Amino acid sequence: MKIINSSGKKKAAIARATLTEGAGRVRINKAPLEIMTPRLAKLKIMEPITMAGDALAGLDINVKVKGGGVMGQADAVRTAIARGIVEWTGDTSLKEAYSEYDRNLLVSDHRQKEKKKFGGPGARAKYQKSYR
Repeated sequence: MKIINSSGKKKAAIARATLTEGAGRVRINKAPLEIMTPRLAKLKIMEPITMAGDALAGLDINVKVKGGGVMGQADAVRTAIARGIVEWTGDTSLKEAYSEYDRNLLVSDHRQKEKKKFGGPGARAKYQKSYR
């Protein structure tokens, strides 16, 4: 039995996908993809699956994701799924199609939140000063 593990990251979210032979089910944190909310996150996750098409006929995808927010998790999940599908199929044309559509399908976004500094409410903003 063939098993492939892949991962994806976005901000503080980390997703680990396991691809195995099966009935074509996609589960995220043990819940089916069909019931995922919000809808925009679900559509984002479905992009690599719909682009692959018939290549996923007998493929189960289980993803565990933690950390970050909803959209960060969605981006991490889609990266993990796309990487796993490319590794499973070994199809270079699919890899090129993913890369051309959105590079973040195959390459994790390494950008992180900048640390807050003293003297202001955020990383760069400073408190106003008044002279009277």
